[in-house]
Amino acid sequence: MRRTTGRDRAGYWFIGPALFLIFVFFFLPVVAALALSFTDWDVYALGDLANLRYVGFANYQRLVGDPRFWVALRNTLYFVLVGGPLSVAVSLGAALLLNSSIVRMKGFFRTVFFVPVVTTLVAVAVAWRYLYHPRYGLLDYGLHLIGIAPIDWLGDPRWAMPAIILMATWKNFGFNMIILVAGLLNIPENLYAAARIDGANGWQQFRRVTLPMLTPTLVFVVLITMIGYFQLFAEPYVMTNGGPSDATLSIVLLMYEEGFRWWNLGYAAAIAFVLFAIILGATLLQLRFGRTPLQ
Repeated sequence: MRRTTGRDRAGYWFIGPALFLIFVFFFLPVVAALALSFTDWDVYALGDLANLRYVGFANYQRLVGDPRFWVALRNTLYFVLVGGPLSVAVSLGAALLLNSSIVRMKGFFRTVFFVPVVTTLVAVAVAWRYLYHPRYGLLDYGLHLIGIAPIDWLGDPRWAMPAIILMATWKNFGFNMIILVAGLLNIPENLYAAARIDGANGWQQFRRVTLPMLTPTLVFVVLITMIGYFQLFAEPYVMTNGGPSDATLSIVLLMYEEGFRWWNLGYAAAIAFVLFAIILGATLLQLRFGRTPLQ
């Protein structure tokens, strides 16, 4: 057994404060929230802890029978399965474009494409609400020019979620683009030279060289995009408040409403841990199928 050296003790002293903060501000709140999900903690328990009762799995059983939860789950999955691939595809396309030799002023365009990521969501939502306005919006004005009737983007249940997906894709693709550009820059140029010598055209180089070499980066991008999109909250909260007719209600928005509008904190904690289980399962599935290089 290796003896502890002075360097080891110094390392423990350096990481100790960080581990302590993680334990206090992450681990303990998670454990407390898990315990909370097995109680009926509500506004009455906030006033007097004597009103707090242990209810076991009652909150989770209620969750299974709650139709709004299933609506929120369906909306969230729709957002993840449609918006996630769309965002990654746009990010990959922008990264490939910026990495190509035909584009000049690459630094400028990287900055421009990244600006939406660091822009305040409220300001973005206000701007996009004007774009989506059925009478004065730029999108409906363009549809009018080609003879198509205006669409109530945020007031029609059929179009509300696609409208939010489009806005979220525009706002978030720049972050993934920067990561993918870094991945593309790490691909050795001699691989492309060898492929060109072998007679590979542009598509073949992309399929046989770029995609396999970019697979680890793509897996990471898909993973963080999926996790972020499962936590959809700010966009529907600011733009539609979950409407119309719960068409944009997400799991996190439902959790917020139950916990901070109706003060059903135990039930909200149960929703949070169900979402955690869903994200964990999807992450493990993604890691399982993301080990094979793309070809």
